[in-house]
Amino acid sequence: MTFDRRIFNFAAGPATLPEEVLKQATDEMLNWRGLGTSVMEISHRSKEFMEVYEEVVQDLRTLMNIPDSYEILLLQGGGLGQNAAIPMNLMPLAKSEPKADYIVTGVWSEKSYKEAQKYGTANLAASSAAEKFNTIPARSTWKLSGDAAYVLYCANETIGGVEFPDVPDVGDIPLVADISSNILSKEMDVNKCAVWFGGAQKNIGPSGVTIVIVRKDLIGHSMGITPTIWDWAVQANTQSMINTPPTFSIYMAGLGFKWLLKQGGVKAIAKRNQEKADLLYNFLDQSSLYENRVTKEYRSRMNVTFFLKDENLNAEFLAQSNAAGLVALRGHKAAGGMRASIYNAMPIEGVKALVEFMRDFERRA
Repeated sequence: MTFDRRIFNFAAGPATLPEEVLKQATDEMLNWRGLGTSVMEISHRSKEFMEVYEEVVQDLRTLMNIPDSYEILLLQGGGLGQNAAIPMNLMPLAKSEPKADYIVTGVWSEKSYKEAQKYGTANLAASSAAEKFNTIPARSTWKLSGDAAYVLYCANETIGGVEFPDVPDVGDIPLVADISSNILSKEMDVNKCAVWFGGAQKNIGPSGVTIVIVRKDLIGHSMGITPTIWDWAVQANTQSMINTPPTFSIYMAGLGFKWLLKQGGVKAIAKRNQEKADLLYNFLDQSSLYENRVTKEYRSRMNVTFFLKDENLNAEFLAQSNAAGLVALRGHKAAGGMRASIYNAMPIEGVKALVEFMRDFERRA
């Protein structure tokens, strides 16, 4: 299927990007800053690229209000890479044996939990698997071990459409947050977590760069087996350039940060994101054909999952929505159903078009 216009792309990641950002990247592709070459072709250690790198880091500090007590690393390997790097860098801080607590509320935190078992004791402190990952276990039910190096949770589960409304309180134990799918979507108090990490391919730019925001006192305690590229101390001492960094992804992330600043920053985009989510959830709640199965207080603002009560209509729904330019609505194979990812760059017009299509499809079903 081909289109002569921009579609509304509801993919979970890589996801839709601001048209303004794409146009700027296009304009600069062959002759960046008058150098007669693309930003992809210059040395990562050149003065010109180092200016890009430093500006990207500073803009992220501004957008998230990140204090100087935190290091910002721009790495590769995605969230899955950090699932290994985190225990290797932090588990040695446990009081006795290498140990960490995990809160499992979906597929991604479950992957984090399973990966950590290779490096020490991973304690399953709470899980909503029995509830098919449609909710978050009450804080009072969590069984934290007390002697763990850290507690890890996923702030927003893209597959199940579950999001923590606030940062959980785990006392003095360092808290680690996977924010791959809701970074920069709302204001976050950086001081409430010891480590924040996530890929750029949902709310920032294309895939390729992974952001790790880590409190500086937690750097320098890695296991001896830690590969050089996963050692936060090595990366912090080399401006994330112990190997060639993903230069184009960093450049694109920088354009994304500039776009977000131009929108009014995180506070402004959070208001827009809430409006989009409310519009879609309000429609789902009054529908006789569609349903959302997530506990209301834990519904994701970024990934809205829904099911057709008559699943025999799934194929026709996807065929017609694709033809209408509303693409990538099929849910993840682990969850089934449908999913609309409405990240920062998704305009409210896209959500309105989706709701109008869904209303019309329901009327005709």
